[in-house]
Amino acid sequence: MKFTHEKIEINVGLMMFLTMLAIGIGGLVEIVPLFYIKDTIEKVEGVRPYTPLEQRGRDIYTREGCYLCHSQMIRPFRDEAMRYGHYSLAAESQYDHPFQWGSKRTGPDLARVGGKYNNQWHVQHLIAPRSVVPESIMPNYPWLLKNDLDYSDMADRMRALKAVGVPYSETEAEYQANVEQFGQEAADKFNIHTAEETLLAEAQANDFDGDPTRVTEMDALVAYLQVLGTMVDFSKYDEGYFAEFR
Repeated sequence: MKFTHEKIEINVGLMMFLTMLAIGIGGLVEIVPLFYIKDTIEKVEGVRPYTPLEQRGRDIYTREGCYLCHSQMIRPFRDEAMRYGHYSLAAESQYDHPFQWGSKRTGPDLARVGGKYNNQWHVQHLIAPRSVVPESIMPNYPWLLKNDLDYSDMADRMRALKAVGVPYSETEAEYQANVEQFGQEAADKFNIHTAEETLLAEAQANDFDGDPTRVTEMDALVAYLQVLGTMVDFSKYDEGYFAEFR
């Protein structure tokens, strides 16, 4: 056995071949079974695609590098659950491209931040973080309130997401499928042909940035933050999940 090991280790070609063979077999063992699973993501009631305004806010969130300091994945550990809430479900990220799980936390996890604070708090926090959280090391983002939101290419952005599986609709059949799955009110918001009108209507109706005369980047980003963690009714899960912690 020792001789065989030595023979392999001193033969570069043989070593490379056997290494690739081992990697290939390991990869097949992990990948092939997935082709025989109908759905690798559990079905969770309430999860839906982002509205045009929320999606535009998500784009700004990514542009500003917020994911570098804030994760959006609560791990299934006691301390995480006690601080943030129910652990993250795979289904919550099925319409995220790319997902925002993150690999570190300089700031708190944002997976459940939606509804935790009001719109005005978020606006002030983004403009001057230390005015509401004195110990914060987060930089200021005052330009979000100054910059008008560019949504002229919203339809194209939705088409790009549709190409990777997000069920935005362009045809009547796609629209009806969304009505059946998400309800008519939501399906109307997922219509690519009316993307700009839908975005403008949502921004004006909710006035996320506190300025009803304009639609700013702040409107979009706050709309995105306010939806995080709100799609799923976790009260259906929390009772049994937290029982072990009591």
